[in-house]
Amino acid sequence: MRTNSRPLSARSSADVRNIGILAHVDAGKTTVTERILFLTGATHKRGEVHDGTTVTDFDTQERDRGITIFAAAVSCAWDGHRINLIDTPGHVDFADEVERSLRVLDGAVAVFDAVAGVEPQSESVWRQADRYDVPRIAFVNKLDRAGADLDTAVASIRERLHTAPLVVQLPIGQEDGFTGVVDLLRMRALVWHTGGESYDVLPIPGALREEALRRRHRLEETVAELHAAAMEEYCTTSALSTPTLTSALRDLTLSGEGLVVLCGSAYRNRGIEPLLEAVVAYLPSPVDVPAVRGTLDGAVQERAADPAAPFAGLAFKVNATATGRLTYLRVYSGTITKGDTVMDAGTGRTERIGRILRVQADRHAELDRATAGDIVAVVGLKTARAGTTLCSPAAPLILEPPAVAASVVSVAVEAHRTVDTGRLSSALTHLVEEDPSLAVRVDRETGQTVLSGMGELHLEVAVEKIRRAHGIKVGVGRPQVSYRETVVRGVSDLVYRHVKQDGGAGQFAHVVIDVERLEEHTFTFTSTVTGGRVPQEYVRAVEAGCRDALAEGPIGGHPVTGLRVTLTDGSTHSKDSSEMAFRTAGRFALRTALQSAVMQLLEPVVELTATVPDEAVGGVLGDLAARRGRVTDSTTRSGTATITATVPLAELFGYASRLRSRTQGRGTFTTRPLGYAAVPTGVATATPAR
Repeated sequence: MRTNSRPLSARSSADVRNIGILAHVDAGKTTVTERILFLTGATHKRGEVHDGTTVTDFDTQERDRGITIFAAAVSCAWDGHRINLIDTPGHVDFADEVERSLRVLDGAVAVFDAVAGVEPQSESVWRQADRYDVPRIAFVNKLDRAGADLDTAVASIRERLHTAPLVVQLPIGQEDGFTGVVDLLRMRALVWHTGGESYDVLPIPGALREEALRRRHRLEETVAELHAAAMEEYCTTSALSTPTLTSALRDLTLSGEGLVVLCGSAYRNRGIEPLLEAVVAYLPSPVDVPAVRGTLDGAVQERAADPAAPFAGLAFKVNATATGRLTYLRVYSGTITKGDTVMDAGTGRTERIGRILRVQADRHAELDRATAGDIVAVVGLKTARAGTTLCSPAAPLILEPPAVAASVVSVAVEAHRTVDTGRLSSALTHLVEEDPSLAVRVDRETGQTVLSGMGELHLEVAVEKIRRAHGIKVGVGRPQVSYRETVVRGVSDLVYRHVKQDGGAGQFAHVVIDVERLEEHTFTFTSTVTGGRVPQEYVRAVEAGCRDALAEGPIGGHPVTGLRVTLTDGSTHSKDSSEMAFRTAGRFALRTALQSAVMQLLEPVVELTATVPDEAVGGVLGDLAARRGRVTDSTTRSGTATITATVPLAELFGYASRLRSRTQGRGTFTTRPLGYAAVPTGVATATPAR
């Protein structure tokens, strides 16, 4: 029988775990989530991805496509702890959903396929978690699959993620014969019954006893090397007690110096109970992580996870539903109750909390209050967006919002019927509110409405949502990638004078700038003006004007990146100079400089990983070469080849169908963004302007 050993009673923030499930697409994270919900009693039937019955993949598009598209929050209880869990997408096109989730999580479970090990998107989400210092444990899933091997998967974790795996379990049986695990901490065997409804705690099988002792000793050695207190005990006794080992594993998890690794088969319900125990034992509560930092009038302040402190929370997701607008909120400090007035720290506006909801994917339970450490949804906020800080009006604070990735693919969209044009505009506005990684603009030359996003699939999902949710028939143009322009050779001592006199107060601004190349695709602005020739407020205006000029480069009107602008000199007029005049001067000065500089067109490139049958390798390699791909790695295992290549994103439109035809439907591929690279001259001439 499945058990939840203690009911959830009154608790503090120390009894909360805010965790995410992170993985490459098809590694099984949604199945892991479903099994957790079932075992904790949050659901009474196991949901299956292939049947379209999962709790977290509740959107019709997710069920139709069989993938996670939107991060879904659920809540459950285990052993006296409240676990707030976010199931995140695994596809690279929805990496921004992962980014927003990681910003508000305290810990994460990284799920890896026991056959494939660390896959491209596994690496990407790992790096995202690194950016926010999110402690992680690992679950090697699908040990029942043909070719599954825990040691190979762990080796890929060590090599590709550059962390120290601390394996605390040993599988019992292989592939179809996988029935349980040896718990190396308590030195016992956990063997699941058929169906996985329950398990027996047994002595370690004799055939595995020696191997289990060897692995326990290796675990103790590794932990002692990484943990000072453990080293003291190990030097004294040449072994570690189970309490010392458990405490050290938690410390190493919180510091990020080690990664606790568990294993199992979520589909067969084997290994989930120990995973839940590890979540409670090793991952941090809100009081275990550093106090959240924010700014107030430029000064850094901290807020501890204290229900009695002033309220501060971060909105990380907005969802428009049939029953109202839901704003998903992580409460970092203080307490909110129904009817409270909160302030948007960025705009200074105040809004009223209508309702507070405990979220179960698409189902909700009303709460009277939410306290520090909670992840909830609130109803009643009209203007809050993802990244908005909400706080007590009496104690304002601005928290760092999650980063938003720049869009790389665009399509033109238009309503089939003229009468739907206004509705389409409104629908696009709602889409951007819900997903900040989408952007909408109107092309100045063609008048077309252009929707930009993270990839082809991202835009397909967005357009389909307009059709289904708003009932609008939409026409979509051919996808276009988002190019950039950069400086190859800059200019020095460019002088620009802005003089305007048309009656009344005039405008005067004189600036001298240098423009030089930056290897990083960023923009920096500095001033070396001395003697007060250009006052500081005018220097800031010149910088703002230069940033305005970055929107359109001289090659094709694409955004400009990878340059440093230095204001070296200038002068003012006692009456006619103003911030507006210097902003205008900065804009036109940089435009003039870019027209004189040697410029280069950049295109987005991705790392493509294709898994194909051995006999199809030649055709796949030839096709990648025709798409300007550069193969960086190729490995063969069990009759299949894994090819890794760097390919321009513009060459991959329609690649899925091409790969299927070359491999008789047996080939698959994934991509992850690598940034921008120079477009070859012959290709650049054929690249359409923005």
